[in-house]
Amino acid sequence: MALLQIAEPGLSAAPHQHRLAVGIDLGTTNSLIATVKSGSAVCIADQQERVLLPSVVRYCEKGRIETGYDALRAQKIDPLNTISSAKRLIGRKLEDIPAAQLPYRFGDNGRIIELQTRQGAKTPIEVSAEILRTLKERAEHALGGDLVGAVITVPAYFDDAQRQATKDAARLAGLNVLRLLNEPTAAAIAYGLDNASEGTFVVYDLGGGTFDVSVLQLSKGLFEVKATGGNSALGGDDFDHRLFCHLLEQNQLSQLNEQDSQLLLSLARAAKESLTTDNSSTIQTTLSDGREISYTVTRQEFQNLTQHLVAKTIEPVKQALKDAGVGKADIKGVIMVGGATRMPQVQQAVATFFGQTPLNNLNPDQVVALGAAMQANVLAGNKNDDEWLLLDVTPLSLGLETYGGLVEKIIPRNSTLPTARAQEFTTFKDGQTAMTIHVVQGERELVADCRSLAKFTLRGIPPMVAGAARILVTFQVDADGLLSVSAREQSTGVQAQIEVKPSYGLDDDTITRMLKESMSNASDDMAARARAEATVEAEGLIAAVKTALELDSDLLTESELQNIQAAIFAVEQTVQTGMAADEIRQAVATLGTATDDFAGKRMNRNIQRALTGQKIEEI
Repeated sequence: MALLQIAEPGLSAAPHQHRLAVGIDLGTTNSLIATVKSGSAVCIADQQERVLLPSVVRYCEKGRIETGYDALRAQKIDPLNTISSAKRLIGRKLEDIPAAQLPYRFGDNGRIIELQTRQGAKTPIEVSAEILRTLKERAEHALGGDLVGAVITVPAYFDDAQRQATKDAARLAGLNVLRLLNEPTAAAIAYGLDNASEGTFVVYDLGGGTFDVSVLQLSKGLFEVKATGGNSALGGDDFDHRLFCHLLEQNQLSQLNEQDSQLLLSLARAAKESLTTDNSSTIQTTLSDGREISYTVTRQEFQNLTQHLVAKTIEPVKQALKDAGVGKADIKGVIMVGGATRMPQVQQAVATFFGQTPLNNLNPDQVVALGAAMQANVLAGNKNDDEWLLLDVTPLSLGLETYGGLVEKIIPRNSTLPTARAQEFTTFKDGQTAMTIHVVQGERELVADCRSLAKFTLRGIPPMVAGAARILVTFQVDADGLLSVSAREQSTGVQAQIEVKPSYGLDDDTITRMLKESMSNASDDMAARARAEATVEAEGLIAAVKTALELDSDLLTESELQNIQAAIFAVEQTVQTGMAADEIRQAVATLGTATDDFAGKRMNRNIQRALTGQKIEEI
């Protein structure tokens, strides 16, 4: 089954026609690029034999740009023009990030983050593009030709805006994106093909700036993601920052300039890395004002400082297991991905939770890039992909707003990608000729509690009585996790559609909160939904009865008319006073009973009108 076939259907490219495709792990701290050579995935090194490229970009004088190790070395002396961890900013707005913790000068663009440098304002998309361009040039030099495309990995919890921004960065770098691939899924591909593993596995991916967890079912030829979760604002950078803050507290430091802050942060990162193997590490330096800093931190002290961060990774793990419908005893292995998983306290926490030693037999820095390269090799047509099939999932539910502020979920979260689902809707008011389609994301029952993604309007609906029109709304999520929505009126064929490209992403705490609130507020949400549905039913009945009274109130005695008007008033009062759904439905039922005789009289009149002047033979 071909996901994308560039070679002739069913055929792999001939050896002399081997297409140069790569997998790219665009990381927060470091990035890598890999390809398949002689049937094996390998990371491509630079001319100094280094496979890691620090995800750092420096904007120098006269338009010169440095990336990687050169930029990293300059970060201490030129922090305002040296950008790192752009992945944590991509697809975001300024209000979504802890700007006070970052040593940058931010612009005032309300739509997208801008970083002020000596070369002008730069967006995280442009910074990421420089990293991707450097990797592209490295690969083309090493492989001796142009690339036909790349599979780029993203955190499983990246939302639509962050994924689209990543594709935009690749386009700026001159890369053809064959597919965006979730990082845990890429790791599973590398493990599944390297180790021929089968069973249910958990991928625990703690990188420099993001945390992902996925539950996958691996069997011969099938990689199926059962559930995914995580936090795209939690990673090794947060451990660095915690030690940095502790260093400031212990040395009673405040009001540091950007240069000193960047220096101490880099020393904190180095100390964290050394504590992976050493029992203690000494941070020693001289600040720009001459103050001497010397502090020794022990491994135990560092673990105590960061235990709350490790605990924050376990909650999404529990939720992912619950979503997948499996227990800890069902897990055959836990695959560790990302450089931050080297920390002993992380290894111990995972081992304790699952009751088994995590899998570390592949390099945690390289495993994601290797899996992406394997996928790229298939998508480029170099290998027949009948051997294996990849099934990924969407992390959050997608739906639209219906009358009364209700959410109708079209694609539930953890639906296998790519996917397309359609549902019919209708008009609420007589003569309605347009319908606004409001696309939302989240797990709650009411629109107010979910995230708005996009709105568009379907116009040209033929004027009909309420409920007669048939509007088919179709949601499509592609293999990259990007959404498009279309609406079509069935009788006329008029259509409108939109590609959902919001200008910034979800706040990551908001993602976690959305899932937690969907569970903790489930009963309240259902009650609110039931009340909203009852309200819609009541308003529809009131409108219908009032219209009928305008046409045929002469059929009623004064007493009958007063009874119906009193029942209408009772329903209106019940709706306005915030009563429960059952009370609204009871008032609606009372109004229905009060109008039964009236409905019968109207039916008789309409029959008489229809038969007037007709002969029996003609009927």
